[in-house]
Amino acid sequence: MDVSIIIVNWNTKKLLLDCIRSIHETVKNISFEIWLVDNASIDGSVEAVKQNYSDVKIIQNNKNLGFAAANNVALERMRGRYALLLNTDTILTNGSVEALFDFMKKNSDAGMACGQLLNQDGSKQNSVANFPGLHSLVFNESLLQILFPRKFPGKRREYKKPVEVDSCIGACLMVRKKAMDEVGLLDKRYFFFFEETDWAYRMKQDGWKIYFVPSAKIFHIQGQTVGHNAGSRVMFYRSRYIYFKKWHKNSYPLIRFIIFVRLLINTILSLAGVVATIGMHAGIKKKLSVYSRLILWHLVGCPEDR
Repeated sequence: MDVSIIIVNWNTKKLLLDCIRSIHETVKNISFEIWLVDNASIDGSVEAVKQNYSDVKIIQNNKNLGFAAANNVALERMRGRYALLLNTDTILTNGSVEALFDFMKKNSDAGMACGQLLNQDGSKQNSVANFPGLHSLVFNESLLQILFPRKFPGKRREYKKPVEVDSCIGACLMVRKKAMDEVGLLDKRYFFFFEETDWAYRMKQDGWKIYFVPSAKIFHIQGQTVGHNAGSRVMFYRSRYIYFKKWHKNSYPLIRFIIFVRLLINTILSLAGVVATIGMHAGIKKKLSVYSRLILWHLVGCPEDR
C-alpha cells in the first residue's frame, strides 16, 4: 500500500462527501486506502459515506476526541508507507497526491510534506508556517515574510520548486511512516490547532526535514471544520499555550504576558470601533465579542474545559 488517506470528521457531511469524491476522481497512479475517523457526528455523515463509498474504512468514536487523538486511531492501523492527513474541507486537484508521493519517494530525508492550499477562487492561502516563538509575538509575521522571505516563507512569494520549511498547515499533509515510528504520533493534548506544528518540530529535532511542494495544489475552504467563533479562538489559544509551555518553558511566563497585553489592546481598539460606529458595524462587534471572551477566559485562569 502506497498511501493511507486519513480524514477526521465532525458533522461536516457535505464537505466530507465532496472530499472523498475528489480522492476517487484525482488519485490515479498510486495504491491507497481511505480511513474515516468520525468524532461522534450527529448529521448522518457516517451513514452517507457507507451508502456512497463502500471502500472507506470507518472508525466511529463515541465522543469528539479532537483532531490529534482521532488521527492517531487511524495512524495506528494504517497499512501505507505514507499517511495523507486530509481535512474534510479540502478538494484535491489532479495529480496533487501523486506530486507529494513522488517527492517523498525521491527525498528520503523528508519526514513531512505539504502542497499549495488554494481559496475557492484559486488564490493562494498560507500553506506553511514558521515555528512560533517570541519573534512571532513581538513582530508582525507578514512584515517578517516581506523582510526575510527565505527565513519566513509565505504566499506572497512564488515558488517554482520544493523548498524546506519549518512546518506545514495540516489541511493536507503527507507524512512518512518511518518518521512516525521514530518520533511518535500526534500529541493528543492538542484538541485542535498546533498538533502538526508540534509534530514537525519533533521531526526536525530527530533529523527529518519538512518540505513545501508547490506543484501539489489543494482547494481549502478555510474555517469550515472548526469555525471562526469565540469557542474556536479559545481552542486556538489553549493549543498555543500547550506548545509554548512544551517547547519554550523558560520564556513561557513572558510569552503569556505578551499575548495577554496584545489581546487587551485589541479589545480596547475593538471597543473604540464599536463606539465610533454606534454599534452598526457587525464585523467590529463580532471582534469585540471574541476578544472579550478571550480576555475573560484568561482572567479565570485559562481553564481546560472545552
